[in-house]
Amino acid sequence: MKSSRVTSGMDRRHFLAATGGGLLAAAVPAAGDAAGFVAGTAARSTPQAVAPQKSSMRKIPIGVFDPVYKNLSMDAMLDKVSALGLEAMEIGTGGYPEAHHCPLDELVADAAKAKAWQKKFEDRGIHVATLSCHGNPIHPNAEHAKKDADTFRKTVLLAERLGVKVIVGFSGCPGGSVSDTQPNWVTYRWPPEYAAMQDWQWKERVVPYWKEAAKFAREHGIHKLAFEMHPNFVVYNPRTLLKLREAVGEEIGANCDLSHLFWQGCDPVEVIHFLGKQGAIYHAHMKDTAFYPDNVNKYGVLNFAFETADLPLASETFRAVGYGHGAELWKSIMKAYMDIDYQGIFSIENEDPILSGEVGVERAAYVLKNVRNELLGT
Repeated sequence: MKSSRVTSGMDRRHFLAATGGGLLAAAVPAAGDAAGFVAGTAARSTPQAVAPQKSSMRKIPIGVFDPVYKNLSMDAMLDKVSALGLEAMEIGTGGYPEAHHCPLDELVADAAKAKAWQKKFEDRGIHVATLSCHGNPIHPNAEHAKKDADTFRKTVLLAERLGVKVIVGFSGCPGGSVSDTQPNWVTYRWPPEYAAMQDWQWKERVVPYWKEAAKFAREHGIHKLAFEMHPNFVVYNPRTLLKLREAVGEEIGANCDLSHLFWQGCDPVEVIHFLGKQGAIYHAHMKDTAFYPDNVNKYGVLNFAFETADLPLASETFRAVGYGHGAELWKSIMKAYMDIDYQGIFSIENEDPILSGEVGVERAAYVLKNVRNELLGT
């Protein structure tokens, strides 16, 4: 499929709704909206003249990453996910998102408890597809690094026990020298001392750690470590992902979270096809990014906001799927995953400051399920 360059198109103010066989463009707040970035009125699309045909493409399961339900008990969370008709889950085991529904030490220590924990999902028709330990095991603070490395190893052991094939996380970021106490994210190799720092990081910290970690995973039957290409970590785009994969092995692959790639100027369909041809996509976070063109023009893209109070001056922020880019682009994205025969799940991660918590998950699930139905002709 020919990919099309993503355009800003961020001034459309339509709520995404289904009519007949089609979906409409998403609600996107305009920059400087004094009403608190509230979406505009719904619009109707032109009905399709021809009924969609049945597709031979694989139905990729839609799921959710559990930290969004951190205030709910395990049973209450499963009731919510089941009610949304979601088919899979990504469960956090520690690191930055923490472990809200997975008592990692307990489940690693007791096989019967682990199986009983897994059965709670299965009883509701929900597949535990991935375990996630988004940490920094190469942090220059030894205590921090040890905690996250231990979480990774225990997550591998639990994945082996449960038959989970994919572990999701971050590549981490070390300091810029032996004496540093905080991570140093080097992306620009000039002045020359920055190139020297980056070379030292990869040679002395990044590659040695992940070679050993991948070996440990491989020995326990885990062959897919899905790294989120995320700012402030050494793997932050497709090129750095492939750099680590080449140095360590095919255990290294992507958690393709496009929300971090939109603002870097990547074409999402091109990225999926590029990495997919190399068999390097192991997981997919479904999260959108909205741009505020006036602020992008003034401040550039390194001007992200995470809180609603900061949005008036922001260049971009995370949004639920369909609220940064319209349904047609997400249809192209989902089709690209089908084109490459992606074997993972679509995992909704909601960090939308406007449609927070469960609301954002519901809106994203609505978009993804309708788009998937269009593609599959169901």
